[in-house]
Amino acid sequence: MTPPFTDTSQHLMLRNATLRDVPAIIKLSRRVYEGTGMYGYTEGPLIGQINTFPEGQFVAVLAESSDAKAAEGADEVVVGYCATFMVEGDVALKPHTWTEITGNGYASRHDPEGDWLYGMEVCVDPDYRGYRIGQRLYNERKHLCESLGLQGVVFAGRLPTLSRRLKKFKTVEAYVDAVLQKKQRDPVLSFQLHNGFELHGIIPHYLDADHASLGHGMHMVWRNPKVARHEDHEKRKRYGKRQQNTVRIGTVQYQQRPVASFEEFSEIVRYFVDVVSTYKGDFVVFPELFTLQLLSIEQEKASPAAAIQAVTKYAEAYRGLMRDLALRYNINIIGGSTPVMADNGGVCNMAYVFLRDGQVFEQPKIHPTPNEAYWWNITGGNRVTAIETDCGPIGVLICYDAEFPELTRHLVDQGIQILFVPFCTDERQSYLRVRYCCQARAVENQLYVVMSGNVGNLPNVPNMELQYGQSCILTPCDFPFARDGIAADTTPNVETVAFADLRSDVLLTARNSGTVKNLQDRRHDLYNVQWRGK
Repeated sequence: MTPPFTDTSQHLMLRNATLRDVPAIIKLSRRVYEGTGMYGYTEGPLIGQINTFPEGQFVAVLAESSDAKAAEGADEVVVGYCATFMVEGDVALKPHTWTEITGNGYASRHDPEGDWLYGMEVCVDPDYRGYRIGQRLYNERKHLCESLGLQGVVFAGRLPTLSRRLKKFKTVEAYVDAVLQKKQRDPVLSFQLHNGFELHGIIPHYLDADHASLGHGMHMVWRNPKVARHEDHEKRKRYGKRQQNTVRIGTVQYQQRPVASFEEFSEIVRYFVDVVSTYKGDFVVFPELFTLQLLSIEQEKASPAAAIQAVTKYAEAYRGLMRDLALRYNINIIGGSTPVMADNGGVCNMAYVFLRDGQVFEQPKIHPTPNEAYWWNITGGNRVTAIETDCGPIGVLICYDAEFPELTRHLVDQGIQILFVPFCTDERQSYLRVRYCCQARAVENQLYVVMSGNVGNLPNVPNMELQYGQSCILTPCDFPFARDGIAADTTPNVETVAFADLRSDVLLTARNSGTVKNLQDRRHDLYNVQWRGK
């Protein structure tokens, strides 16, 4: 055979393994393990390793110096292979067998949420040893570990000279101790120690087919210096997580009930904020006029107009409560709506958005219902504005406003992708008017719409005697979304919270290349929305 690296047209290159490399890796592994009692790989396990965790499998190849040929994989010779997968520390750091930890060689124990990188294989062509190819592959493991922010690298290494030296040292422990004290050199363990790995323990029967090692595996670890160290026994919460690039919404279906004080009301609100925050929500949404519950504190009966005026005195305390909760629980709060005194001396139905950084935004109801205008003397606002949040621009329309498509289109023109609709409806027909219009807004504007409503009743509170509600999170109707255009909904008239994870990239895909493209296909030459308010 020609000595390695004599052909100056070739160079050594490390890259991720692909399925195209499988035949060469099979050939390599059989050469490496010939005569050891262990067998080289067959096709199935290698396909499993590469398909399960492609970024964790590496090959060292001799490649043509021409970039074009190297990119095509032409004339490459595989001279080294390294296989890894991610695993949880409480699995990798306790004794195990090779078959158990690797899923019989398929890397099927790969855990995308694991905090350690497990090294299940490193093999180097015997004809190319002495060129630190093994060290290069070990370094690739470390680089991958650092890039993923993992705790470290763990594996069980061989002791290929143990069977010959056991007679001298009597026990495995004595032999390993001699290597650790540098009184004895082992071709594998000494190399691993030199490369910064520490001995975690000795695993008997790790791989009984490894006759040279008498089945033992040296449990080795390398700890990533760039991350804070977990205690080996520390448990991590590994459930309730969500995909990246999502916005998690929790919409509260709020039970109207008498309260004796503002403090009691605060504790109910705090409970729901805490719940959605615990589920790692980005937004918690409350209903329209849910603060009318505070009228149950008042002992004297009053006319509807006087009652609504009475609630306005809680506006400042309500704003202080909600802002504090947004900061404390690190969550954005769509604070439903509450009556406030307008500049003209009337009453405005005002929605508030409390961001987790402490900012507060207002959105008045534009269209009071005939009932609100007649009984409560509520007047409409004159501005509809997108609100910038850490999850992108959003809009808020209060109940009846969602039945006017121009308002949503005005917000969509400002760039919103999520529309929040706090509502308050007394019976099913009223509710369905809002629901059907919200679904239409989601379809015609290709955006997400979140509805949050009241349920239950307040017998002694004017115009709040009955409530009908079914809170929900609606989507456009197209292939990337839920079949019925409903990401989440609730059982009607039961206090609860509905959750959904919403993805802006899916929404943008639908807008740009969906089955229909409502926004792109608008006839701007024929019609538009011209806003004459603020």
